[in-house]
Amino acid sequence: MRFVAAMAAAAAMLIAVPALAQGGGGAPAPKPEIEPFKDVAATAHADTATPTADPENTWVLDLSSGGRVTIRLRPDVAPKMVQQVKTLTRRKFYDGTPFHRVIDGGENMAQGGDPTGTGTGESDLPDVPAEFNNLPHVRGAVSAARTQDPNSANSQFFIMFGPRLGFDRDYTVFGRVVGGMQWVDKIERGEPPANPTRILHAYIAADNPPPYQPAPVVAPALPEGETKVTLPQ
Repeated sequence: MRFVAAMAAAAAMLIAVPALAQGGGGAPAPKPEIEPFKDVAATAHADTATPTADPENTWVLDLSSGGRVTIRLRPDVAPKMVQQVKTLTRRKFYDGTPFHRVIDGGENMAQGGDPTGTGTGESDLPDVPAEFNNLPHVRGAVSAARTQDPNSANSQFFIMFGPRLGFDRDYTVFGRVVGGMQWVDKIERGEPPANPTRILHAYIAADNPPPYQPAPVVAPALPEGETKVTLPQ
C-alpha cells in the first residue's frame, strides 16, 4: 500500500508541473535558449563582416561615404535579378551613380542605381520579372526597386537601414549586407540629397577588385570675379 501511495503522490506532482509553468504559483520556468540563424548576425545589425564562400556572388560597393560595402547576393532565390546586377556591375554601369532617395523613418532605406539621379532612369537591359521570396526586409537587406508594375525591376535597388516588413513579398530581396554597414548608415539623406553619396566603384568579388580608394578631394569653387593666387616660395 505504501508503494501505491508513493506512486499516486509522484503522479500528482507530475500533473501539477504544467499548471505551475502557466502561472499557478512557484518559480517561473526558464525560457528556452534561442539559437541564431546560420549566416545571420545575432543582433539586428549587420556591421560585422561575415565571410562569404562564393566570390562570384559577392557584390562590392565602394561608397563616397567613406568605405567598402560587401553584399552577399542570393541567386538561389532571385537568380534573374542577381544576374542583372552582375552584368551591369561588370559593364561599370553603377560607377559614379548617386543614392538619390534616402529616407529614415517610414521607408527606412537608401535607393540608388539610377544614372540620372532622378528616380526615373534605368539601364538598357530588359526589365526583370518579379522574384518575390521569403527573405525579409530587415536591416541590411538589398532589394530591387520598381514601378507600380511588379515586373519592372531593372537597375535600381535599395538598402534597408532597418526593418520594414510591409515590403515583404512585394519587392524582390536579392542580397544582404555582410560587411561595411556603417558606410551605408552614413549615406546622405534627402529626396534627393543636397550632396548625394555616390557609388565610386562597384565590383564582383571574383574579379579581384583593388583596395578601396576614397573619392578625390575637390577644392571649392572660387567666388565669381576671384582668381587663384600662388604665393612665391
